[in-house]
Amino acid sequence: MQGSKDHHNRFGEIAFIFSMSVVFALIAYLSFFGKGVDLQEQVVDPKDLLNQPAVPVIANIDDVPEPWVANEKVVAFGKQLYGANCASCHGKTGHGDGSMGAALNPKPRNFVEGKWTQGDGVIAHYKVLVNGIPGSSMASFSATLKPSDRWAILQFIETITENKSKDDPAAIAEFAKTAK
Repeated sequence: MQGSKDHHNRFGEIAFIFSMSVVFALIAYLSFFGKGVDLQEQVVDPKDLLNQPAVPVIANIDDVPEPWVANEKVVAFGKQLYGANCASCHGKTGHGDGSMGAALNPKPRNFVEGKWTQGDGVIAHYKVLVNGIPGSSMASFSATLKPSDRWAILQFIETITENKSKDDPAAIAEFAKTAK
């Protein structure tokens, strides 16, 4: 009787050894010669924030009789409200690049440039804040923002957009009297 021979797939063994060599070589290369990935993070020391001057917070604009007419206080308050309600989708600077907006389809509107989709004036934009835009991720803010707050946000957006409102100020004032 002949002695038993161990028969195995010689090519499989060679392929396994080769692939393991490639993996170990890649790991060694990345460990010793790789530069890594630059995430471009801007790390801020929290202690440095204590030395910065405080930004004045405007609590409300209830004392402004006509918030649809732009003034510094309304715009500053609108910027605060924009940061709290709009920036997560539309971006801090209004370019439609907010962190939550990346997952939305269609993408949030770029307020700075581009064409308005629901009308060119603040009256149309006010209606968007009240009703939202059906078929998109733009929700209604009628339950969360009171009318003066909506006007403040629109006044702030008007300062950052290249496509200024084409509405007549008298028409805006007339609309504002009945806007809810």
